[in-house]
Amino acid sequence: MATVQIRVDDALKARADVLFNSLGMDTTTAVRMFFVAAIERDGIPFDVRHDHSLAAAIRDSRERKNLIGPFDSAEAAVAAMLED
Repeated sequence: MATVQIRVDDALKARADVLFNSLGMDTTTAVRMFFVAAIERDGIPFDVRHDHSLAAAIRDSRERKNLIGPFDSAEAAVAAMLED
């Protein structure tokens, strides 16, 4: 059996431990599951990509373009968000 060592931030490790424990497993089991899923999918088992839509929204807000509003009420703002 092989041993894998990785370095991660202490806070990240602690948060991951809590999450995996809440799912009934330890971190070692979760990492093993990641390896198995990667092999089964022949790649990373989740999307790894840039979120260009978020970057565009941030850029638009900084450049004050493609903005909608102002609104007279919170209800009007929520209604605008829900429109297609």
